[in-house]
Amino acid sequence: MTQKICKGDYSKAQNVKLEFSIDRGGTFTDIYCNVLQNDTYQESIVYKLLSEDPVYGDGPREGIRRLIENILNIKVPLNTPIPSKHIKSLRMGTTVATNALLERKGVKTALVVTRGFKDLLKIGNQSRPNIFDLTNSKPEVLYETVLEVNERVRILKENEDRSQLQNVCEGITGEYVEIQQKIDERQVEQDLAKLKQSGIEALSVVFMHSPSYNKHEEIVGQIAEKLGFPQISLSSKIIPMIKILPRGSTATLDAYLNPYIFRYLQSFVSGFDSDISQTQIYFMQSDGGLCDISNFRGSRSILSGPAGGVIGYAETSKFLLKNNKEFKGIIGFDMGGTSTDVSRYDGIKFDHIFDAQIAGVMIQTPHLDINTVAAGGGSRLFYTNGIFKVGPESAGATPGPVCYGRNGQLAITDANLILGRIQPKYFPKIFGKNNDQELFKNLTIQKFEELTNVINDEISRTSNGREIKKMTIEEVAYGYVKVANESMCRPIRNITQGKGCNPKHDILNIFGGAGAQHACSIASKLGMRKIFIHEYAGILSAYGLDKANVVEESSLPLQIIFDLSNTQQKEDIKKKLDELQIKNAQLLSKLNFSQENIHHERYLSVRYEGTDTQIQILETGCNQDVLSKFVSQHQKEFGFVLEKRRICIDQCRVRTIANKSQEQEEDSEEFTSFIEQAQIEKISEEMVYFEIDGTLKEVKTPVYQMEILEPSSRIQGPSVILNNTSTIIIEPGWTCLVTKKRNLLLTESKLQYESANYFQQEVKCDPIELSIFSNRFMSIAEQMGRTLQRTAVSTNIKERLDFSCAIFAPDGSLVANAPHLPVHLGSMSEAIKYQIRTLGSSWKEGEVILSNHPAAGGSHLPDITIITPVFDVVNQETKEKKPIFYIASRGHHADVGGLTPGSMPPFSRSILDEGIAIKSLKIVRDGILQEQEIIDIFTNPGPNQRGTRALNDNVSDIKAQVSANNRGVELIKQLILEYSLHYVQAYMHFIQDNAEESVRRMLVDLSIKNQMAEVDTVTEVEYMDDGTPICLKLTIDRTNRKAHLDFEGTGYQVLSNINAPYSVTTSAIIYCLRCLVNSEIPLNEGCLKPITFNIPKNSLLCPSENSPIVGGNVLTSQRITDLILKAFKACAASYGCMNNFTFGNDTMSYYETICGGAGAGPSWNGQNSIQCHMTNTRITDPEILERRYPVILRKFEIRQGSGGQGQYKGGDGVIREFQFLQPLKVSILSERRVFAPFGLNGGENGAKGLNLLVQGDLITNLGAKNTVDVQKNDIVIIHTPGGGGYGDKSKKQEQQDEKSNTIAYVNLGSESTFKRKQETC
Repeated sequence: MTQKICKGDYSKAQNVKLEFSIDRGGTFTDIYCNVLQNDTYQESIVYKLLSEDPVYGDGPREGIRRLIENILNIKVPLNTPIPSKHIKSLRMGTTVATNALLERKGVKTALVVTRGFKDLLKIGNQSRPNIFDLTNSKPEVLYETVLEVNERVRILKENEDRSQLQNVCEGITGEYVEIQQKIDERQVEQDLAKLKQSGIEALSVVFMHSPSYNKHEEIVGQIAEKLGFPQISLSSKIIPMIKILPRGSTATLDAYLNPYIFRYLQSFVSGFDSDISQTQIYFMQSDGGLCDISNFRGSRSILSGPAGGVIGYAETSKFLLKNNKEFKGIIGFDMGGTSTDVSRYDGIKFDHIFDAQIAGVMIQTPHLDINTVAAGGGSRLFYTNGIFKVGPESAGATPGPVCYGRNGQLAITDANLILGRIQPKYFPKIFGKNNDQELFKNLTIQKFEELTNVINDEISRTSNGREIKKMTIEEVAYGYVKVANESMCRPIRNITQGKGCNPKHDILNIFGGAGAQHACSIASKLGMRKIFIHEYAGILSAYGLDKANVVEESSLPLQIIFDLSNTQQKEDIKKKLDELQIKNAQLLSKLNFSQENIHHERYLSVRYEGTDTQIQILETGCNQDVLSKFVSQHQKEFGFVLEKRRICIDQCRVRTIANKSQEQEEDSEEFTSFIEQAQIEKISEEMVYFEIDGTLKEVKTPVYQMEILEPSSRIQGPSVILNNTSTIIIEPGWTCLVTKKRNLLLTESKLQYESANYFQQEVKCDPIELSIFSNRFMSIAEQMGRTLQRTAVSTNIKERLDFSCAIFAPDGSLVANAPHLPVHLGSMSEAIKYQIRTLGSSWKEGEVILSNHPAAGGSHLPDITIITPVFDVVNQETKEKKPIFYIASRGHHADVGGLTPGSMPPFSRSILDEGIAIKSLKIVRDGILQEQEIIDIFTNPGPNQRGTRALNDNVSDIKAQVSANNRGVELIKQLILEYSLHYVQAYMHFIQDNAEESVRRMLVDLSIKNQMAEVDTVTEVEYMDDGTPICLKLTIDRTNRKAHLDFEGTGYQVLSNINAPYSVTTSAIIYCLRCLVNSEIPLNEGCLKPITFNIPKNSLLCPSENSPIVGGNVLTSQRITDLILKAFKACAASYGCMNNFTFGNDTMSYYETICGGAGAGPSWNGQNSIQCHMTNTRITDPEILERRYPVILRKFEIRQGSGGQGQYKGGDGVIREFQFLQPLKVSILSERRVFAPFGLNGGENGAKGLNLLVQGDLITNLGAKNTVDVQKNDIVIIHTPGGGGYGDKSKKQEQQDEKSNTIAYVNLGSESTFKRKQETC
């Protein structure tokens, strides 16, 4: 680097120091450097280089070397120690840990865990990442081996008698702990020595209830330290929070990554001379705070890179919130090559969350709420099943987009190039063989021509002879940009509208290399009126590091029932917080921070008793203040308070912040006069495509260089502004102002509409709009779900997210639903259609219906459906109003009466035994909730019937469902206002048509693949454990691209409760069809249009309306699914039921479904220990289970060898063992205890399940279905079935082995967490 990059001459200056802030990304390293002389700021320098290079190695170190040479005119030869005396501080954010995790480059790690839980992290929460993926792929665990330690403690209940217990002590949390099994130190030492000899470098020590009693973990840590293990991560120290699964996962991540990070840091520091020890070196953590290099840990480093960007955008644009009171927050929008990160800052504090997942690993440390969507400049472009699709696959940096000239794939960058939004002559010339050529626009044009021909041919083929205007390559390119924009709008809607905020009241802060090309379009779609683009937008993460503060955070677990009158409790909490505060202050003082620059934030994690939803409350020393803040925040976030519920404090946490001493002049947008566009010199005019009045037009557009723009310059769109790191597109209708500090503030001068043709008489299907509307409808369903989760009360809905939300057409057919529970997919549509048939025109605006009866489209009685019609004027002359859509939500209520707690009785003989059964009840009339009527019906359902045991939760959750529906109505009306009813309903039908076409293609493809005749029939039969047959005759007609499923021959309805309602049978059918399509399509009623089916009345699959059905929903539905997939030869049988297990008494009840083994398929091994097909419920964390209920979970592990053998092996089931601590009523409702899960194509059957009751030395087989009264210390052991194998086991696997049945994926932020939970419930 010979060209001088600084303004000043410092070659002979004295006392010059450099402050480096470095963002080390996966491809590029960005550097922001402050030059100081005599501790006075002189100037800032920006520099960018590759993060790795075979010549210089590490990018950050090389960048520092080059800048020292350039700025100070000091010769520093390559690969020699860099002089550190000139470096005042070094701040760094890095993706090193993230990349090591994604690429699985950590060290050899062992999990040391309580006996009985060796497979804890493999089983996880038992859910599958993608509900329609028959391979059930999930990521590998990080550890290589497991050591089970024979130790056990139990947390005593609040009022439990301790007098008869021997080994009892008070734990860290103030609770009493019974030590049931002390640790055998000699045995542990022998076992750890063997691990050390085998090459294990790191240990993750995870014991049950260690946040309350950590001595056993500490003993293991001391032994391991004596043996010389270089890395020991104790879960109670890494993250002292209750819930062993996320805590264990976080501790294992810490152990796995720390040595790798330490080696990187050693390598980095080794490139400097000895003076580096005197330099302040800080690394960015996931929570947005810097830490000293010696404290940088793997578990807190995953968001190290993007966290700097959040600090950067907040610091650079918060002045706008001060100057514009109508704006409430800032949306950070960081668009890179592979993905886009979205977050929100309210001008006061950053939102932190404690639950994330990356590469399949749960992380429970505090981190900024950054939400990621797989859409970036490198996102690939697809045309699949008649829909434009962008991503999630990326072209990457190599080979990259087509225009890079490296045989890459079409990407969003190519689309922007076609539209003139990227100008090759102004883009870096780093392409071609010698890395000195422009972007290859000719190659992009060629590939877009090929793609456009495919699209036009497809549109012509499906036009039914109508004359269709062919699309140009520019229209196709713009279509992909619009689809990408819609994808990127969805997370913004979710973090604003989904949390009760309006994006119209926020400012969009764009950064990252590609964001400024999309900024105006995205803001317009969201109704946002202002966009801020900083001078350093291309390197804002590095700039943010310079503005960040050093943070020290520590916490202690508590388990306290909050008591306002207890002064001792107040003192105890204060003492713990004071201890943490002193500890943090001492650590920061060692880093030379003075006390006046340090301030403390003291938090308490507060929740209602019996819930898992914690709220972080800022503690001020006043108990009444804590209480009022909690109640107020709970009301704000969730829309309700629980007045009679006790309040718990789970944790105290102190976040200590050392402010960077810096005086900065604030930016400003206020000027007395302006430099108008005519006075500004443009560097050229280029042809750029913009949508104007609904038509894509090529416009001669001025191009400006950002460096020459003076403050108060004002530029109208359309315009292009170039800076060193990005291209900024100012669209028509927008005005750009250069602020006082030379940043850009864009303001929408008039509302832009993307199309003027929404009110035309005939709407033709456009594949671009098809994709956009698919996203919009899905987004509405997602936001309904967000509202329901926020406002619900019960654990099932609020925390397990056991619900579904959907949109339906005027005829009741499904239009869109977020991917929730498969068993709800088809049955909700039947519920809407029943109400339409029953109520007809008597259903008025302002009326809301409640229904749960299986004869009215219900699944089982605890699943309550709330239905709200959306009325609108359908005749402008008469002003007649009719339902134009229906909005519905279905939630699993904790109890609706019936014979047993939880309303899941194994021996019900009629529907009335299972609870309150309602076909149609108007719970809202004239917009008023009929609460007393609901209470009367739920408490007094009828003669000889038991009412609900959870009335308050029922009423609260019904209110939440009504609220969620209202949100859906509001969003549907907004969509209609934006596009017109005519247009929206047209695309409602087009989306259904698209799903229909996808299924038709699938039927043809599978018929050919299975070597069937043009019209051919397959007959299959399966037997329930009671011997009742389920028969299927599948006929596929390739000529008409149809299929018929005939269930004639299926057994009669039975007196037991395994009867499956008609709606549940249709749900199983639609689920199987969606899985078989094996590509991303909108799931709706269109999937069923090519399908006809015959389900005999009064049979097992269509029982009479008073038949018991609770087992049909959770058992028979799984068997139907196995049978259909068997007929299509898709895969072997999975474990075939939901293994429903309940226990309780008159005061409490517990319900769970337990996973098993998945069936193998033509190219994959069945996954072990996972939920399959019609369910995806999560399992309660073992520590939460034992704290809340009188049980001990003795074992939860994989049932080795239970999967069927074959060319591809079936997945193994699990063993789950409960010990009861008091008399309870226990029920098991299961299948596959008589008939084993079948293998396919020569594969062997999986093992049958087994349910055992152990009473001392007596072991009793409970059978598949039973209810028993257990006594204290009785044990129930559940062995769930394995999956069937596929193919002859003598044949070799052709594509993958067991370990390759994994995927790598990244999920970040509260919205990703919510979606992950919602898809796993």
